[in-house]
Amino acid sequence: MEYNKPFFEKVFSTKRMERYFNLYPDNEARAILHYRCNLELTEAFYTSLSVFEVTLRNALCRELETMTGREDWYAVFPTTPGLTRLNYYVTQASKQISGRHESITPSKIVAELTFGFWVSLLNSEYERLLWKDLRRAFPFMPKKDRQRKNVSAPLNTFRTFRNRVFHNESICWNLDRVEEIHQEMTTVLGWINKDVPGWLSQIDRFNTVCDNIRMAIGWKK
Repeated sequence: MEYNKPFFEKVFSTKRMERYFNLYPDNEARAILHYRCNLELTEAFYTSLSVFEVTLRNALCRELETMTGREDWYAVFPTTPGLTRLNYYVTQASKQISGRHESITPSKIVAELTFGFWVSLLNSEYERLLWKDLRRAFPFMPKKDRQRKNVSAPLNTFRTFRNRVFHNESICWNLDRVEEIHQEMTTVLGWINKDVPGWLSQIDRFNTVCDNIRMAIGWKK
């Protein structure tokens, strides 16, 4: 079987592959290599994204429980002025759970809520109502930097990047920027729990994959 341009355009679509083949109009093999590197880079980011998402979710959830004094903290959204828009996420999560014919419990709601929901809690519109309590989810953030915007900005960057990864979009173009995002994610993770980055480093292949890609494509550090 020859894995050539017609094969990749048929399997992955001409539209998806055109960026690669246009970049290397006279080198089909290099275009295919670049696409493979993109897949490898995407895979390598899954570990840190997964650890970050779960760590953030659980940290914010704990503070919301403390703030409201109840396990189903989301139940206060419909009757709390300024937070009613957040109930949309909860409603969608409930529908997903009901659609699987499962009972709706606080733990299942928390697990079903999207990454976008957790990130939105730190947006400016909720600063007055939530930041005072949610800032405690980042106990290891330097005091001089402990402002909502300094958490919200990287979180929204991570959300956009996560969506690109999970929607199988291209990320292997500016490797320096991808490495910056990974480092920023590690930093914010350390703000939540100072010990998690060290544990993550034991299983995270991201840096190794980046080095291999640079070598394969010939990109300088």
